[in-house]
Amino acid sequence: MISFYLNGKRHELTQLNPNTTVLEYLRLHEGQTDTKEGCGSGDCGACTVMVQRLPNTSQQVLNTENGDEKNTTPSFYTINSCITLVSLMDGHHLMTASYLADNPENHPDRALLHPAQQAMVDCHGSQCGFCTPGFVMSLACVYENNRIQASKNTANQRDAKQLSYDEVVASISGNLCRCTGYRPIIEAGLLMSDIGQQREAEQSAVKDLTISLATDAMASTKESAVSNNEPTELQNQEPKAIAPALNDAGRQLYMPKTLDELNQVLAANPKATIWAGGTDLGLSVTQHLVDHEVIIQLSGVEALKSWSLFDANSDSNNAEAGNDQVSSQSLMLGAGMSYQQMLPILEQYFPSFAQVFERIASPQIRNMGTIGGNIANASPIGDLPPILLALDASIHLRHCVPNREKSSSDSNNSDAIYTDEIIPLSEFFLDYKKTKLQAGSYVVAIHIPLIHDNQHLFIHKISKRYEDDISACLLAARIDVSADGMTIEDAKLGLGGMAAIPLLAVRCQQALIGQSAEVASFEKAAQVLSADVTPMTDVRASREYRSHVVQRLLVKCGKQLVADSQIETT
Repeated sequence: MISFYLNGKRHELTQLNPNTTVLEYLRLHEGQTDTKEGCGSGDCGACTVMVQRLPNTSQQVLNTENGDEKNTTPSFYTINSCITLVSLMDGHHLMTASYLADNPENHPDRALLHPAQQAMVDCHGSQCGFCTPGFVMSLACVYENNRIQASKNTANQRDAKQLSYDEVVASISGNLCRCTGYRPIIEAGLLMSDIGQQREAEQSAVKDLTISLATDAMASTKESAVSNNEPTELQNQEPKAIAPALNDAGRQLYMPKTLDELNQVLAANPKATIWAGGTDLGLSVTQHLVDHEVIIQLSGVEALKSWSLFDANSDSNNAEAGNDQVSSQSLMLGAGMSYQQMLPILEQYFPSFAQVFERIASPQIRNMGTIGGNIANASPIGDLPPILLALDASIHLRHCVPNREKSSSDSNNSDAIYTDEIIPLSEFFLDYKKTKLQAGSYVVAIHIPLIHDNQHLFIHKISKRYEDDISACLLAARIDVSADGMTIEDAKLGLGGMAAIPLLAVRCQQALIGQSAEVASFEKAAQVLSADVTPMTDVRASREYRSHVVQRLLVKCGKQLVADSQIETT
């Protein structure tokens, strides 16, 4: 069973096609037509809805090294309902545009509009109106999160309530408008705070969109694991057979909560579709009309959302991974972590990596997409793999099979046995959409060696639009220089959009190693690019353009390296 709230009312589902999206459920099952269907691909934002994680579900990402819990996810977040499975709403409160207004009598003339709605009216932010509900939800989300943050900031509450131009633009970067134009919509976003403050001054009734479940059955019956260690009370019990959460005409969806349950379900259903955020996989349902028979959803496995720092040199798997880092520490990111959950961690350890996130997808997609899903998807134009290749990352895989000879004395006390494998990410991609994953396998985590003082990371993404667009090509370069900064000691060049798989430009790398840390060395190495890749021509860019632009980007990395060296010496 899955249970969630929709516009303040609780819903419980057991008999439903597991392939049902949130949008399909809203419009066809609930008659909630205020949410619009646009592209059906997660691109236009017309279907945007707002979601609140309920108190009984994990809102934190756990640092397993020191046990500190940090709330890295806002109280509210937006998603594209067209490509999100309704089962991902389990344990959440799902809100549509009609819920925002305070309208107890359900009378349009007596409703008190949400500040986002009122601002759109006052600024004439709607013309045909088709995209308006999506814009309203994106604006309402940033408004509500800013209001919550302001209530915690007693020292400078008024300033905290004012949204900046950049914040408003960032909030609607995943929403497209084809007739109104963005100026009045942005003006509406800037006006929201004033409307909210005026209502507070007038003590007007303001609808509280949050839901308290302190005494609700959902809060008392659901538990969530917050570390890689399974709950103590389950360690000494025989694992029970896991029933599907949704079942319809032979189609099933499983929602394991622990790694043991995931291993068990996957071993029993090795050909099942593994579903994390589904931001790309969702298109198989909406665009290709695939009806997946068995889905294993990973959203409830909190152990896959943990992160930690560990000593790579003392890790028994380090030799197998083939890493030879100067810095012995590595960052472990659980495969189930979303982009939004990773962002504050990357800001701390890989700031140049974190800066790229504003150019990756939209807020709605970053709220759902996971690092493991992005890598396992094996798209040649995925944004993360080239960067992780340049960082010499390794991938932790787990292969599950049924335990045919299980007995009560088995130490793992599970209906599945598994083998773990940690390999360099450069060995993971085999061919177009083909990887080392096999039936019964999944990604556990990514290991990224920390950058030391003499290493420099440069990332350049080329796309037709600055925000929310697919890469035409992407270059990530990690350049290691000598202690005096005069010689290039090592180089890793990750390429995306240049071949059937993300890969390292091995010959270019070799051309840089041992050379002087100057622009001329990068210009010379750029000429070797054609020996590494022969890109294709498609709707995003021609072969010649891709080759030329990546060569120039490599030279740009050289200029940045020289500039950084000059700054360090002054």
